[in-house]
Amino acid sequence: MHMEYGMILGVLHQFVGWLLYPVILVLALAVIGVLWELGLAFAERYYILKAFSQAALSVAGNTSTTTLKINHTEIEQEFQTHATKRLERIDLFARSGPILGLMGTLIPLGPGLTALGSGNIDILATALTVAFDTTVVGLLIGLVAYTIGRVRRRWYDQTWQKITSATAE
Repeated sequence: MHMEYGMILGVLHQFVGWLLYPVILVLALAVIGVLWELGLAFAERYYILKAFSQAALSVAGNTSTTTLKINHTEIEQEFQTHATKRLERIDLFARSGPILGLMGTLIPLGPGLTALGSGNIDILATALTVAFDTTVVGLLIGLVAYTIGRVRRRWYDQTWQKITSATAE
C-alpha cells in the first residue's frame, strides 16, 4: 500500500513538473494577446465604434420605415455580436492571466523546497525567481485585460446609446 502511494505521488509530481514550461509559454502568448487587444481597443475606439454610430445615423436618415427597421435591426445585431465577442475574449485574459501566474508560482516551489531541504540554495533561488516572475506577469496580464474590458464596456454603452437613440428619431 505504501509503495502504491509513493508511486502515485511520484507520477503526480512528474506531471506537475511537466506543466511549468507550457504554463510559461501560455503566459508569453497571453502577454502578446493582451498587447494585441490593447491595439485593437485603440483602433476600435477611433474607427470601428464610430462606424457603427455613423451607420445607425445614416439608416435613421432614410425615409422608408421598412428599410429603417431592417437595417437598424441588422446594425444592432452586428454591434451586439461584435461587443460580445470582444468582451468575452478580454474577460478570458483577465481571468486566466492571474490563474496562470499562480500556477507558474506554485509549480517551481515544489522543487525549490526540496532543494532547500537538501541545502541547495542555487536551485531554490532559481525556483523562487521563476515563481515571482510568473506571478508578476500573470497579474500584469489580468490588470491590463481588466482595464481594457472596463473601458470597452463604457465605450460600448456609449455607442449602444447612440445606436438606439438613432432609432428613436
